[in-house]
Amino acid sequence: MNIDSPAGSPQSPLPKPARRLLLRSALTGAAAVGTALAVGASPASASPRTRPRPTTPEEALRTLAAGNARWRTFREKHPDETRAVREELVSGQHPFAVVLSCVDSRVPPELVFDQGLGDLITVRSAGEVLDEAVLGSVAYGVLELDIPLILVLGHQSCGAVRAAVESDESGERLPAHIQYLADQIAPAIDHSKQGEERIDATIDANIRRVRSRLASEPDLAARVSAGRLAVVGARYELTTQLVHRVD
Repeated sequence: MNIDSPAGSPQSPLPKPARRLLLRSALTGAAAVGTALAVGASPASASPRTRPRPTTPEEALRTLAAGNARWRTFREKHPDETRAVREELVSGQHPFAVVLSCVDSRVPPELVFDQGLGDLITVRSAGEVLDEAVLGSVAYGVLELDIPLILVLGHQSCGAVRAAVESDESGERLPAHIQYLADQIAPAIDHSKQGEERIDATIDANIRRVRSRLASEPDLAARVSAGRLAVVGARYELTTQLVHRVD
């Protein structure tokens, strides 16, 4: 996996900062209440960790790259699934990366990167589309759990991107809430290409756009500038199982 260098490209920030702050506060409170109800312990989103984890963007990228290498060569370790790990995680979590990926059943992040319990915060939406819930979930991982890496993971043959491109070309509306997804992806459509090349190019353009929007969020951008966070775009190839960088 060629994703070794951290990056973030600020563009226009997403709107409604007040709503984002409210959502972030709600997520923090909900996580604490959920922990207390589930295990009968004091609310906590993190606790002293006994397992080492990557603490810098570069270390996090190298760990994901190593896991993807194991996955695509059928040498998975299926780490962090033991009884000891499960017991440790009762009192808190210390994941090292947020992976924002598509909902496609063929691209589960924990498998693609050969990671286990407590290693990743995974946020999934069709076509990696951002809305307030998705943005709040990503921000929660970074701001509350001090995660050093956000990876925006698109993939080959994305159905959401295909639907957006075909709807744009035909002018036909898509059913129910699927049209919302298409509308969000539409600005990334590469009209310089035709046919399958247009769909493929749009997949990459959409990854770049989502990455840039996240990197431009004020709270996240401040961490990028300080070297505490990287926002990286990457793509998973179904044919080879390789994850590679999309700059």
